[in-house]
Amino acid sequence: MTSVLANPLSLFDVKGKVAIITGASGAFGALAAEVLAAAGARLVLTAGKTKELADIAARCREIGAEVEPLNKRPSSEKDCESIVEAAKRRFGRVDILVVASGKNDVSKIVDMTPERFLDVMDANVTQSWLIARAVGKQMLTQGEGGKIVLMSSARGLLGHPAGYSAYCASKAAIDGITRALGCEWGPTGVTVNAIAPTVFRSPLTAWMFAEDEKAKATRAGFLSRVPKGRLGEPEDLAGPLLFLASRASDFYTGHTLYADGGYTAG
Repeated sequence: MTSVLANPLSLFDVKGKVAIITGASGAFGALAAEVLAAAGARLVLTAGKTKELADIAARCREIGAEVEPLNKRPSSEKDCESIVEAAKRRFGRVDILVVASGKNDVSKIVDMTPERFLDVMDANVTQSWLIARAVGKQMLTQGEGGKIVLMSSARGLLGHPAGYSAYCASKAAIDGITRALGCEWGPTGVTVNAIAPTVFRSPLTAWMFAEDEKAKATRAGFLSRVPKGRLGEPEDLAGPLLFLASRASDFYTGHTLYADGGYTAG
């Protein structure tokens, strides 16, 4: 029996690993920070919102993690390089990247300006590409592999009638980047995968969990297509994240993992 089979939980061990998390002040970014902090990783947390960044950094320190907060978004090549340099200065290396930054802008296409469309594409696609590029360079230099986790969505696979042309296009692009980099970096030990949730509880979706008539009607219509019969909770993303950030996913790259209660299966 190999050591892995004798102790399969060791596959999920990220203790001491250095993780960069962009968008750490958002719902998924904060979840990723707390999960990896509790698992023993050392964290570089980046976000544009100063107070929220300080709050999640403090929570992770309370858990026991070493944390380097950076009030910065991956908005340019220079910004991404400075994020990597900050990780190297504080911890000497980078082992994990979780891209949780991004945005949505819901509007019917005839009402959306090209500028608004491009803003969503920049936040969700270009900035993901830039930070993956910067961190990937560092991982390749280290020569020891690494884990890159991008943020997709069920909307990268499925359309939506409410005005999601920008968001759906951006998440489909993330799926494409995931596949391309999974192929490009496959032989190097750097894995690139994406998590694609459907609706899960966050400040932006809290209204769908309420008990008023609008929420109930919206929820009933949506849940009719979800085999698990409920909306997502933050902890539903914790397991997939830890899997993709750890040695457990070493033979898994270029994939989009749907954390959606079966929504995309039907």
